[in-house]
Amino acid sequence: MATGVQIRGWSGPSRRRVPRFLLQAPLDVTVLRSGIPDTVPGRSVNVCERGISAMLAGELVPGEAVGIEVRLSQAMDSLRTRALVRYQDKLRCGLEFVGLSVEQRAAIREWAKESKAETEIIASPAPVSEKKGPDTGGSSGATAGDGSGRRPKKRRRWLGWALFLIFVAAAAGVAWWRWNRGWEELESELKSRQVSSADKPQAQVSAEVMEKLLVHKVAPTYPAEARKENLQGIIALDIVVGRDGSVVSMHALNGPEVLARAAMDALRWWTFEPYRVNGEPAVVETTVAVEFKR
Repeated sequence: MATGVQIRGWSGPSRRRVPRFLLQAPLDVTVLRSGIPDTVPGRSVNVCERGISAMLAGELVPGEAVGIEVRLSQAMDSLRTRALVRYQDKLRCGLEFVGLSVEQRAAIREWAKESKAETEIIASPAPVSEKKGPDTGGSSGATAGDGSGRRPKKRRRWLGWALFLIFVAAAAGVAWWRWNRGWEELESELKSRQVSSADKPQAQVSAEVMEKLLVHKVAPTYPAEARKENLQGIIALDIVVGRDGSVVSMHALNGPEVLARAAMDALRWWTFEPYRVNGEPAVVETTVAVEFKR
């Protein structure tokens, strides 16, 4: 079977073997193109133990391998795994997990339980059956005033097609509504991030002080391109930490661009305890260093 042919949609009965949960959570999809990782932000639409459907702020190519990081909840660590792109339709994307561990599957079920997520119900049109009467010489199918017995069959066929078309139109309307709602939520989140990142820092804090407030740290991925060229060293970055302790903006102060991008991809997941000024959480600026060595 040719691997280049991709199905962009499915209109037949559902082939799912495990339940999908209607859960919305921020996620990042990282794809390696030309040796450089490219991260696409988005939000999940539904999740199961075999894959995830998401609204992304960019397009992927069906068949390519990507990395996924989903922030399940504040109490749980982010779910990080690899996946294959199964379909891409406008901004909606279907991803199949690859090598999901038993612990990660349990984390998805626990996440759905804690979030009290509803199971997505996939309806399919019921086939229209025709009851045949007892054989009485070919006259049992006729109605009063009709000797041919053909009109009732045509009417039943027409009614079956009408019901099917109504079902398809309703399903398309629901799908469009979900897509539009998901995209609006994604846009509102991106706008809120831009607004929060526009806040000016209220204080300059030393790296030593902020290191004591660090509560979640993600190690950077050593890019294959940098390994090939034997690039290593310490990347210094100037970052702005928001009132909630998340990193809202950053820029590298030195080093090769490929290492700087890898460092920033990791720093965006760092979390600090809020730095307080006069007892209130404040936006602060500080400096961090990320080391790359073979």
